[in-house]
Amino acid sequence: MTTTLITGANKGLGFETARRLIEAGHTVYVGSRNAERGRLAAERLGARSVLLDVTDDGSVAAAAKTIEAEGGLDVLVNNAGIEGRTPDGGVLGAADVTADMMRTLFETNVFGVVRVTHAFLPLLRRSAAPVIVNVSSGLASLAGVTAQGTPAHAYPGVAYPASKTAVNMITVQYAKAFPGMRINAVEPGYTATDLNGHTGTQTVEEGAEIIVRMAQVGPDGPTGGYFDVSGTLPW
Repeated sequence: MTTTLITGANKGLGFETARRLIEAGHTVYVGSRNAERGRLAAERLGARSVLLDVTDDGSVAAAAKTIEAEGGLDVLVNNAGIEGRTPDGGVLGAADVTADMMRTLFETNVFGVVRVTHAFLPLLRRSAAPVIVNVSSGLASLAGVTAQGTPAHAYPGVAYPASKTAVNMITVQYAKAFPGMRINAVEPGYTATDLNGHTGTQTVEEGAEIIVRMAQVGPDGPTGGYFDVSGTLPW
């Protein structure tokens, strides 16, 4: 039996990923910073819920203790993330972004990934086939955002792409440090979720596909990579 933790799993891509992995036979923990929302989501899915705020050391440590006591962990999906839009739903461009705004976004998108990964590494290292999936973005690709005439090039935000580029580097360095694990970054695509005010052009079912696929890679699967549903992406 494979046990999987998905952060930010009470809605959106995390919820759909949980649903699909449960269908595939995984025991899934729905990580949620809101206990009630997490409980309700877990009930709907037939999952287990665990209170987990990726920005809070105590919350993450408590979640790790809970999951350890209940049997351990094989797969970690670092899905929780924020984009940091203006109150009217716009993207903060270079003229408006501040260090405080960057710090808030990095606390979830970057430091949250490190905080959760660090806390669960002891459990993952006991697994026979440990896997980490870091949910990144196409906007993380320096090659992509510098290709003129593309949607990525046109995106005006600073903080979100920078945070996801950092996630990609974290992925590569952890993969090198732990060659016995399968650790990859994935780009779900422009999916309609609360993250982007439901402006995305594809469904959560479509967006979750690559997350679900990489959560199920075997010991002979890729590691240290950056993938979307079609294959390898340029850094």
